[in-house]
Amino acid sequence: MDAKERLIESARELLWERGYVGTSPKAVQQRAGAGQGSMYHHFDGKSDLARAAIERSAAELRERAEAAFAGPGTAIERVGAYLRRERDALKGCPVGRLTQDPEVMADPLLRAPVEETFAWVTGRIADLLAEGRAAGEVDPGLDPAAAAAALVAVVQGGYVLARAAGSAEAYERAVAGALSLLGGATR
Repeated sequence: MDAKERLIESARELLWERGYVGTSPKAVQQRAGAGQGSMYHHFDGKSDLARAAIERSAAELRERAEAAFAGPGTAIERVGAYLRRERDALKGCPVGRLTQDPEVMADPLLRAPVEETFAWVTGRIADLLAEGRAAGEVDPGLDPAAAAAALVAVVQGGYVLARAAGSAEAYERAVAGALSLLGGATR
């Protein structure tokens, strides 16, 4: 892995662990085993590196989600596969945790990949629920966009509950509850 990749990966890890304010250029350089000159050769500064790291985390999240969304099964089974896919619930979502970072949310360039990722995930789930409704799997009265927003909120809230309880079981209960509610909307 070249210096640029090591810097991006190190920044991703540190942003997830410490947030934007707690991620200093020096800490990124140390973790990456790269010097200051190397960092500033590839990036204009901390914000530029953070943007690259956030975009990488967002792309990875979309890739993992799409694997579940495009997998086998009915639309509802694919939504369920996304909700149940393996995650480190205690660590939380590398993209979702950034919403709690005031520096990221205050900077339109840093916030954009976060916002775009959640819009994409919500849209994909809404599309699947609409597909399920059209196929007769889902109650015709279900609002796919509203249900998709609720399911994204369950995932993000499930991370919060797991972290607060110190147990991944809290995340699993939130997902099980959402699936049981969604089950009431299926035929």
